[in-house]
Order: sequence, then C-alpha cells, then structure tokens
Amino acid sequence: MTAVFRVCGKTSESRDMFAIEKKKKRTGNPPSMTGCMRSSTWAVAVVRLQSRRKPCCRRVRQQHGFGLYPYFSTPKTLSFPSRFVVETRGISMSSTRMSQRMVWVDLEMTGLDIEKDQIIEMACIITDSDLNVLAEGPNLIIKQPDELLDGMSDWCKEHHGKSGLTQAVRDSKISLEQAEYEFLSFIRQHTPPGQCPLAGNSVHADKRFLDKYMPQFMYHLHYRIVDVSTIKELSRRWYPEEHKLVPQKKASHRALDDILESIKELQYYREHIFKESTDEKKRKIVENGGSNKS
Repeated sequence: MTAVFRVCGKTSESRDMFAIEKKKKRTGNPPSMTGCMRSSTWAVAVVRLQSRRKPCCRRVRQQHGFGLYPYFSTPKTLSFPSRFVVETRGISMSSTRMSQRMVWVDLEMTGLDIEKDQIIEMACIITDSDLNVLAEGPNLIIKQPDELLDGMSDWCKEHHGKSGLTQAVRDSKISLEQAEYEFLSFIRQHTPPGQCPLAGNSVHADKRFLDKYMPQFMYHLHYRIVDVSTIKELSRRWYPEEHKLVPQKKASHRALDDILESIKELQYYREHIFKESTDEKKRKIVENGGSNKS
C-alpha cells in the first residue's frame, strides 16, 4: 500500500509533501510517526519531496536520514513540527496489473569473479506479463579504472574490444552510484516495490553482481527471478524439435541487444512450447465430453 501524506502547518516544513510507503516487515515494532500515523506496518520515507523551498527539504532530509536510498534497515522514529494536519490519498501503484510486470536487466562485466570484477554496462526494460515492452530504461556504460580493464581475461578483451565497449568504458563519466540512482528511479516509475521479478538470460549471474554493487535496486524487486536459460535447458530436453527452431542470437555482447534477444526468445517458448500444454488440455476436455475434470 502506498499513500501520500500532505503535511499542513505554519512552519516552513509545512510546504513539503512526503511520499510514505508502508512496507510490511516480518519483525520489529512500527516507528512512532508524531502527528502523522501509527500502523502495524512500518512507515518508510521516500525521497520524493516536493517543496517550494529546497533548503528546507535538505534540512529535513539531513534530520531524518532521507537520501538516495528510501528504505530504513532498522526502525527509525520520525518527528515533524507540531500543528500538522495529515491528509492521505491512495496511489494505484500496487495494482494487480502492475505487479505482473517483469524487470529485464542485462549486465556486461569485466569477468565473472564477484570478488574482483565490476559492472561496465547495464540496460533495463520493463515488460508486461505478455512480454510486451512497456518502457525502455537507461542503457549506461559505467566508468572503471584502466587497470581493471587491462586485467580482463582474453575472452573479455576480445569481445568487449570488438564491440567497442572497452573504449566506451574508458571514456565514460558515469559512476556506479550514479548508475544505480538512474536505474532505481526508472523502475520506481513503472513497478510497485517488492512485487516484480528480475528477468533475463542466465540472470542469476547478473543478480549476484546487482546484489553486491546495486543493493537498493535489488531491494525494490521481488526475490524471485525469471531466467530464460532455465526454459532453454528444459525445452532442449523435453521438446528437442521445437528447440532447434529457437531464434538465433547475434551475440553482440551488449546489454540492450541481449535483453531484446532474451525477450524474443521467451516469446518463442511461449508460442511454441507452452502452447502445446494448452492444446493438450483442450484435447483432454474434448475427450471428457466437454468437462474440464480429468
């Protein structure tokens, strides 16, 4: 559930509008919201401050710990100036349709060693449950030191060099923190918190790097993932003839291209493999005289 709290009063802080997200936690006591609310769920302050006085917003952020990352890891007491009147209105961000969306991500890294390798490119696309592209997010190349690039494996040097990614990383001005901010802002606009899964091809490998280097981005997503490579391996074993016709990838090893190819691949599986189970169900219904009882 998401609600907007409009704080009214005579002080300068009264012009601020705080977006409060209530996110259920398994343990812990709810924080005290003086003049605002008390609830069995935690109230978590989001950075979306709308104010005519930016200095005032900065003071409030500093006082209450607001910043780039919206969620508190531990309960925090929030207190606001007195003489406030609180009004709330609902936001439909948590609608069923939006919760069915998928967040497609692909990373290019300097290698697969989580201890020493880094993210050098990231792209993100939002689709609905039918795999229609709803929004194309940032496609960012992240600056990394030359020493790290020079120490890449021969495979990475060859493919990232051929695609132009290595030189683009050297020329980039975007830091890892800036990239996380951009991607987090993007998915917040299109998905409710904690409901949409990460999707991609062999996305478990991307998830390991995202968990380490972009934890707040991952915190917004559901803990489950949609890994197209799982369906690929199952179709190869169970439907070998259909598997032979899977669209071939260009293997450009660039983040955005890889996402689009992964979506196209999953569309093929849906139309040619998952469809067969539907046809089989229809056949059984006909055999049972129109009843769906098996």
